[in-house]
Amino acid sequence: MKAPSAPLHAAAAGVGLRAPHVAQVRSERPRVAWFEVHSENYYAAGGPALAALDDIRRDYPLSLHGVGMSLGATDPLDYVHLGKLRRLIARTEPVLVSEHLCWSGVGGRHLNDLLPLPYTEEALAHVCRRVAEVQDALGRELLVENVSSYLAFADATIPEWEFVAAVARRTGCKLLLDVNNIYVNAVNHGFDADAYLAAIPADAIAEIHLAGFDASGPCLIDTHGAPVAADVWALYGRAIDRYGPRPTLIEWDTDIPPFATLQREAATAQAMIEKHDAVAA
Repeated sequence: MKAPSAPLHAAAAGVGLRAPHVAQVRSERPRVAWFEVHSENYYAAGGPALAALDDIRRDYPLSLHGVGMSLGATDPLDYVHLGKLRRLIARTEPVLVSEHLCWSGVGGRHLNDLLPLPYTEEALAHVCRRVAEVQDALGRELLVENVSSYLAFADATIPEWEFVAAVARRTGCKLLLDVNNIYVNAVNHGFDADAYLAAIPADAIAEIHLAGFDASGPCLIDTHGAPVAADVWALYGRAIDRYGPRPTLIEWDTDIPPFATLQREAATAQAMIEKHDAVAA
């Protein structure tokens, strides 16, 4: 595959591009370092959505973020899905391609959720085989993302952070570290978020996600529908202190605000990255 048309600098904060903002981005070409889109929204062979993405990616580095591969499922991998992703990769030449470390279907039925895996040796071996199979099929490195969760499996034997690190170590994949998900899970399950950060190898992290959560119920819910919380910003600061700057994305998928709000969130991440670089220098 040809190299991407524009490189993605490690010290760059971007925005998840969603449908309500596409026309504005095309007409105004706002100051944003890069965009990420959900891969499945562009699996058609043509049409206006794909034409708009072709236009946008000429001026911005692009990342593809999948939500439907069901990496941890026990059903066979969907090679029709993989074929559509390969076609989209060839067309858009993304800098990064990512998926979630979860399962979302069984028995040929797809569930509209990103469900956590049981953190066991059996599940670890299974998901590593699947990640390796996907990387072989795509002919490129895959990023896998840690997911939020609201229950824990009674038979789990491996801490989540060790499980995630082991997937990267065994398969050679990279990690998309969702700092909001770490914080949400730390609160929901009562573990130390900084212990999670300490367990993840810095050289495996290729991207970071930041998003908002809902705290109105008995547990935190990862909604992607609010500003990044102060505690998550603080955890992000400790993450880049530990790992160094990584391409960082602001995700906002529900109750989508004006584009300027996303730009302000990205600017906050950018300022934290630049502050880290200034201190390191």
